[in-house]
Order: sequence, then C-alpha cells, then structure tokens
Amino acid sequence: MRVSRRQFIAGSGLGVAGLLVAACGSSGSSGNGPRSGGVLRVGALGKSAKIERDPHKTLSNDSDFMIASLVFDALTVPAAKPNVAPRLASGWTQLEDPRSWRFTIAAGAKFHDGSPVRAEDVVWSLRRLREIAGETKVPVASADAISADGVDGVRITTASPNRDLPMLLRLMTFVVKEGTTDFTTAVGSGPFRLESYHDGNARLVRNDAWHGGAPKLDAIEVQRFESTTALANAVLAGQIDLASNVGAVAGRTAAGRRELSVVRRANDVVIPIVMRTADGPFADARVRTALRLAVDRDTMVKQITSGYGSPANDVLGTADATYDTTLPQRGRDLARARTLLAEAGFDTGRTYQLVTKDEAVGEVDSARLFATQAAEAGVKLEVVVQDANVFYDQTWLKAPLYTANWGTNDSVIFFASKTMVSTTKWNEAGIHDPDLDAAYLRALSATDDNAYAAASREIQRIEYDRGGYLVWGAADGVDVASTKVRDLPTLAGYGRVQLERAWLAG
Repeated sequence: MRVSRRQFIAGSGLGVAGLLVAACGSSGSSGNGPRSGGVLRVGALGKSAKIERDPHKTLSNDSDFMIASLVFDALTVPAAKPNVAPRLASGWTQLEDPRSWRFTIAAGAKFHDGSPVRAEDVVWSLRRLREIAGETKVPVASADAISADGVDGVRITTASPNRDLPMLLRLMTFVVKEGTTDFTTAVGSGPFRLESYHDGNARLVRNDAWHGGAPKLDAIEVQRFESTTALANAVLAGQIDLASNVGAVAGRTAAGRRELSVVRRANDVVIPIVMRTADGPFADARVRTALRLAVDRDTMVKQITSGYGSPANDVLGTADATYDTTLPQRGRDLARARTLLAEAGFDTGRTYQLVTKDEAVGEVDSARLFATQAAEAGVKLEVVVQDANVFYDQTWLKAPLYTANWGTNDSVIFFASKTMVSTTKWNEAGIHDPDLDAAYLRALSATDDNAYAAASREIQRIEYDRGGYLVWGAADGVDVASTKVRDLPTLAGYGRVQLERAWLAG
C-alpha cells in the first residue's frame, strides 16, 4: 500500500463509489453480477462493559466501530493504492501554504433526516473530536485550526506541513450534525441508517440517498459477541453470515467447509511487545536489542497465528510501500542476547512483569510464549493478565513491559504520529528521540516521494536500532463468511468494516 500523495483526489477522475469498490475484494463470484436485497447478519467482537455509542470517543469494540462506520461518514477511509480514499470528502488539496488543506464535502451528502451536510457540521464534529481525543485523531494545535471554507469546504491547518493529513484522518473523523451530543438516534450520513439498537446489537437499513450510491443490501444486522469462540461457533452453525475478524483458528476450521469461505487480509494486526525507553529496567537500548534477539519469530507466527501471518522485523507499518526491506532480518541469537544483557548490567536475578490483556486474538498466548523464549536468554518474566479497562487505566503508557495491539499496519508515518513522536499522547514506549522527531517532520514536509521515502526509512532505522517495540510478526486478519456473501473488504485493519458494497448471491 502506498502513502497518500500531495494531490487533489477528486481531480483523478475516479468518483467515491469507484474508489470504494476498488478497495473491496470478493469472497466468491457470480455470473449474474451483484444483486440487490437481503439482510447480512454480521458478528463482531465486543465486550458489554466497553460499549460506546459516541463516535468521537474511543470505540474499543469491533461491533461499535462497525456500527459507527456504517451509520456515520468519515472524511476519508482506508484504500489500497494509494492507502486513503474519499468518503464524506470527495477530494482534498494542499494549499499554497503547505500547512493548510481544503477538504471538499461530497455533492449531495445528506444526513439521514434529509438535511444537507454543511461545512459547519464538519467543523463542529472535527473540533469536538479534537477536544475529546486530542492531536492523536485530529493533528492540529487547537480546535481553531479547523474552519469552514465556503459552503462545501473545510480548511484544516496543521502546526507544520503535513502531506499525510488525509491518511491520518482515515476512519476517525465521523461527522454528526452540529450540536449533537446524544447519539441514541445516531443520525449520520453513512450508507446505512440505524433502525434499532440494544446492548451493542443493531439493525441498520439501506440509505437509498447515500451520496456514494445506494448499497445493495436491504439491511445489516450487527450482533455483538463476547469471545472469538462464540463468534466462530455462530458462523459455523449458520447463525450469522459473516464472522468479522474471528481469527486463524476459526479460519482453519472453516477452510474445509463447502458452505463457508475464508477471507485473509495480510498485514492486518500487530501485537508488539512494548519496552519502555524513558526509564526503568529496559531503558538501555542493549537490553531491548537482547529481548529482540531472544524471540523465535517463526515459532511465534506458527503458534500464535496458526501460520496465518508472517515474521516482522521490529518496525511498525509492514505493509507500507516505503517499508525498508534492506534492514537485516533479525533472527534468534541467544548467545548475543546474553552478551548484551551482561554489557548493560541487566539484573537477570530478578523477575519482571510482562503485562497483557485478552483483547486481540492471541495476545495473551503471545505474551506467554515470549516469556518462555526470553527465559532461555536469562530474562525471567511473569505474565500478568489484566482486565482491558484496568490495563488502559493502570498499565498502558506507564509500565516497563507490556503488550499492545494495533488493527492497522500500512503506514510507518501513521505509527510515528500516533505512538512515537515526542508530542503524541499515545507515546507507548516513552520514546523521546530528537532524531526521530526530526525525521518525522521531514517526512510530512517532503515535496517529493524520494525525500518522503528517505525520511520514512530513517524513522524505521531508529525503531530498529533503539526503538521501544519488539514486533515479532504481523497476523493476517481472518473473516469467515457464508459463500453467498460477496464483495467483502480485503483491506487490512479497520478497512474490514467497509461493508457498503457487500451483497448476497441468490
């Protein structure tokens, strides 16, 4: 996947509907082509305690994110080449001042109550999102940097040039009517309207007036499942038509069933081990390198992803077109790991906690397997499994050693902006590296692709040499569906929720 270019997408001659179709694959084929009608029953993971209906707050549940992404329109969405496509914004252009972008609202965009989407609605939504989530979701210094630009445009001004702004806004910038704070009725402008909702389950009906073209399906019923086991059992029993992001074990089981198809989305999920760089027992870069040399990546991929994945090389963004394949692939070297630990004066007599949570498929198992492998290098780890809410309150961004999980993996700059630059609120490893910050700014201000790629490679080299992540592999996303379900998304990460082009064969 390529990073977004400095361009006005609308000028490419490819409309919203065409780009969205291009972002989807097929789980089957039909000589008669797409047909209208039918109800798609979709299962998605979601914990009751984490249900959230406000699209501007953290949507931890897959089920909540799917509902929001179909009811509300974001300005931009994931795509293949380039890796960003229009949605509510029909196009965008970087202005003469390279800090400023103008996003054009799609012609004919209307909310589900029939009222037009105005620039003021977009501005209000983006400002609200900025106030709630900060720069991690809207990378501007303040809400005042977002303003209306005519009746159909919104201007966003960043603190410094940012050529990747359209990509950084993907599937985050859900637009609601100005002044909305109660989302019980969920009035959006997306391809489906909310008909009913109960306890994280929803029935969504087709929005015939959607500016991107009416969907084929009459309705989508989203069912929330607490566990991958329950989700897998439901699709295997025919109780649902699609199990979204159900994991490799279910994929292996479904592979032998004629009535089911398996959709694999490469480079979908990463479950890195985060090693705090700012202070604590892993602050010495030699210790972090030793842990990277202790891991058996092939075994991790084989056991944790059931082979539905590939080894990685301690750099986030493995599907990025600028991914640096010249970095030497790290293998297991226990002797070198022990030497580095000794040089760093690391206390191998202590036991250190590796904190994890049962959130991503295989996350707890990956922590336990790594702990076993690290012990062979002389590092004793106690795996502590926390409730996800406790984890994010007490461990995330604070603990010396813990697992993270990310459901997108197609951009080095995305990860740098969200988790590594000194100014981000989500600095998972406590990285404060002036060279990384400088390379990041060079990437965003680059005026040509070669300069951008060079800056991206420098960020990767810093991650590889002295960063705070142990990225042992990238897991495929695995969806299991009835063979009658066609044109499911094949994009990695949260592109999986873009179901507006799916249809049911007769």
